[in-house]
Amino acid sequence: MRFSRAGAVTPKRLLNQKEHTVTTEPRINDRIRTPQIRLIGHTGQQVGVVDIDAALKMADEVGLDLVEIAPEANPPVCKIMDFGKYKYEVAQKAREARANQTHIVVKEVRLTPKIESHDYETKRNQVEKFLKGGDKVKVTMKFRGREQTRPELGYRLLERLATDIAQFGFIEFAPKQEGRNMTMVIGPTKKKTEAIAEAKAARKAKATASAEKKDGA
Repeated sequence: MRFSRAGAVTPKRLLNQKEHTVTTEPRINDRIRTPQIRLIGHTGQQVGVVDIDAALKMADEVGLDLVEIAPEANPPVCKIMDFGKYKYEVAQKAREARANQTHIVVKEVRLTPKIESHDYETKRNQVEKFLKGGDKVKVTMKFRGREQTRPELGYRLLERLATDIAQFGFIEFAPKQEGRNMTMVIGPTKKKTEAIAEAKAARKAKATASAEKKDGA
C-alpha cells in the first residue's frame, strides 16, 4: 500500500505550526525574548528600562513571574506579578462581565377586542410584570370573523392598555394592523440593568428577613 507524501507532516512542519500558533496569553519569564524591557515592580513602582536578565532575577528573588503586559511598547512593558493569580482574576472579571450582560427580551401578550374585564386585568398585569423586569412587550390584538370590520375597537383597547401601564412603559411602536392582527410594542421605562439590580436587592432583602425571623424564633 502506498501513501501520498503531499499531506505528510514532518517534525519540521510541526515545529513551524507550533511557532505560528496564535495565543492570547501574554509572554512570561523565559518566553520574553526582548533584550531590554520597561519594568514595573511587584508593588506597582516604576523601575524603568532594565535588561531582561536583571528583570528575571528580580522576579525570581521575590518568587513571582515576569509578565509582558504591553508587548507593542518600545521597549515592551513587563510587570513582576503572580501570573496564576493574574489569570484567575482575568477569568473572574470575564465571568462577571458575561453575567452582567443585558439581553432585552421581547415578550408577547395577545388580546381580542371583546376580551372580558377579568381577562383584560390578567393581561394588563402580565404586561406590567414584563415591563418591570426591563423587557419589551409586543401586544397583539387578534380579530376574528366580523371583528375585522371594526378595527377601531382593537385600537381603543390598545390605547387603554398603554394608558393603564404608562407608569412602567411607553409606546415604542404605535398600533399597526396587518391582516387579522394589530400589533403594538411597548418599551420599559426602566433599564434592564436597573431591573436586574432591583430584583437581586429584593431577593437579598427577603433572604435576610427570613434569616432574622428564623433566628428570632
